[in-house]
Amino acid sequence: MNSAVNFMKHLAIILICAVCLIPFYILLILSLNKPQRIFYQGNLFVPDFYFQNYIDAWQKSHIGTAIVNSAVITVESLAIILIFGAMAAFTIARFDYKFNKFVFWLFMSCMMIPGIINTVPLYALMIRLNAINTLWGMSMVCATIALPSSVFIFTGFVKSLPREIEEAAIIDGCSWFRVFWKITFPLLKPSVAAVVILNGFGIWNNYAQAVFFLQDTKKHNIPQALSVYFQQFAGAHWNLMAATAVIAVIPVIVAFLIFQKSLMKGLTAGAVKG
Repeated sequence: MNSAVNFMKHLAIILICAVCLIPFYILLILSLNKPQRIFYQGNLFVPDFYFQNYIDAWQKSHIGTAIVNSAVITVESLAIILIFGAMAAFTIARFDYKFNKFVFWLFMSCMMIPGIINTVPLYALMIRLNAINTLWGMSMVCATIALPSSVFIFTGFVKSLPREIEEAAIIDGCSWFRVFWKITFPLLKPSVAAVVILNGFGIWNNYAQAVFFLQDTKKHNIPQALSVYFQQFAGAHWNLMAATAVIAVIPVIVAFLIFQKSLMKGLTAGAVKG
């Protein structure tokens, strides 16, 4: 009986994975086939490995510039999120003041507000700061939107860490600032991985804010570049469109493979306390 149940569970998992992977398989096949084979001849689901599609897609879509822009925005945003989010979480978790509790619940309240709602006042602010069509301005926007969830994750993880090490360092003459950077922050590695993955993918694929704040084609990120390219060649060059999409998704897959081992540990480590 148990073996039959286990077999059904594994079969269900395999079927779910297969259904999820089918779109990616079709995308990969389209990117490796010649145009005439896609529409007129041959088996669509068996590629002929026509890698010229990737070369043409890279040259015509300018996806390389978009990848650099997205990388700059993502790295800058994550740096702000990790530094200020971790510092805020450490203060909230270790100093049980009413003001700190208020700030924490204020962050939690911000998580309930969709970022798109703030677009109009945020656009007016960005104009005053001369941040329209700048990568640093877009980085600030993405970091601000992602900070509440990051503080939430970091706070739970910091509360799960023992206080004794930090208290011993304070007795030895360390300041709280030095304790955080020398002792606590290195221990936040699992939660850092979780924050990087959960927020990094959203920043990398951000379109809702980028379409307003990055109007210059030279400043477009990957979703904007794909949107413009797909609108230009919609229905005409499926092979090039698929190849462009595959190029765009490769950095995301690489990042996930690097951080996947620490993702679940970072999400669950803060469940012991707080």
